[in-house]
Amino acid sequence: MAIITPLKTAAEQQLVEQFANIKAELPGAGAMRKVREDAFAGFEAKGLPHRRLESWRYTDLRALWREAKPLVRRPARPQAIADRLALQTIAGRRFVTIDGVFSAADSDLQGLPAGITARSLAEALTESPDEIAAAFAVPEVARDDGALMLNAAFAQDGVVIEVADGTELDQPIVLLALGTGASEASIVSRSLVRIGAGAKVTVVELQESVGAAPVQINHATSFVIGEGAEVEHVRMVSRQRAETVQVQSLLVELGGHAAFDSVAVAVNCGVLRQQSFLRYGGEHSRAGLRGINLLRKQEHSDVTLVMDHAAAHGESRELFKTIAEGEGTGVFQGKVIVRQHSQKVDGSMKSHALLLNDGATMFNKPELEIFADDVVCGHGATVAQIDGEQLFYLMARGLPRPQAEALVLAAFVGEVSDMVGDEGVREIVGREIDCWLGQREGAPKPGAA
Repeated sequence: MAIITPLKTAAEQQLVEQFANIKAELPGAGAMRKVREDAFAGFEAKGLPHRRLESWRYTDLRALWREAKPLVRRPARPQAIADRLALQTIAGRRFVTIDGVFSAADSDLQGLPAGITARSLAEALTESPDEIAAAFAVPEVARDDGALMLNAAFAQDGVVIEVADGTELDQPIVLLALGTGASEASIVSRSLVRIGAGAKVTVVELQESVGAAPVQINHATSFVIGEGAEVEHVRMVSRQRAETVQVQSLLVELGGHAAFDSVAVAVNCGVLRQQSFLRYGGEHSRAGLRGINLLRKQEHSDVTLVMDHAAAHGESRELFKTIAEGEGTGVFQGKVIVRQHSQKVDGSMKSHALLLNDGATMFNKPELEIFADDVVCGHGATVAQIDGEQLFYLMARGLPRPQAEALVLAAFVGEVSDMVGDEGVREIVGREIDCWLGQREGAPKPGAA
């Protein structure tokens, strides 16, 4: 019988060479070393995700990554990084990575509140590699995900946050990931956030670039949420070069009677794949994944999520709003899985998009896989243009068309942005939305009547 060996692309061949050259230097021994080896072996068998894979059909990473850029090792710290840090106004404990490498000098490590510890991933992998290795496990529902396998194999640094049982923080934990854009490079990082039982925290992730060079980014954030804990999560990807291609993965393990609410915002994002894998590990838990995607020119944002109800009495809510103009492309692929023993599950999934011209595109693919018989689950998706009646109502009251459009669009995404609980974070999200709306073609000029 003939053995067929798939041909590797130039990028896949380069990744094989890179891993062979760097694996001995990556942090983590013992079990972590095996995790990396196994993950890369899985990637070699699968290759880069491509359009023939159902979950990647709209974002062909094999075509987008024609070559594997060199991994950033010891990033420089240009003045633009310091300038951007000085402009960052979110009140909270800030932990900074520069090109995926933890920057202790720019992070708030001194005088941490009681109940919270923070360290770099590289440090954690040196001190307790076997413990951290368990957090690199790829979820069952993402076993074929080549991007996650690459992340597990190559991730060299990031942030590890641990919040003790019963801790309530009055300010957010801010994970600020800055790219220097000094040269074309690959950034692979991972952050781990462990929330103890009964704790209440807000975690904000900001992903920005200050330079001109396009990069390849592969980042994952893993949450392990204890019994009865409440977590609010906000992730904002902005200020990226149009040629930048990145994968942002969110992995959540939810304990019983716990709550996780997330809002993801993509503005000036280049080419972005946002994938979320959430597993209900305990009963009577709830989760909400919401998002806003504002796209122009050739920008592309792919939101792919899996809600895995592996326990009974779970509640899930998904709501995503997309506005696309120019040749912007939005994607929503949502899947809710209800396991056979997971009765009394309540799930709702919605995606709504506004296309502002004929060149913009939106793909919606909601799915339900239900193996239990006592559940309430539904999904819906719409793609439309701006409501002419709403515009007429506003213009009939004296508003010029550009201002009327801006109000309609702001109200459309406001349903999601208003769900951000922290007032300071909500204001920053609002400013990013207003800035994007103000840069639209035909947008009202400052001070216009």
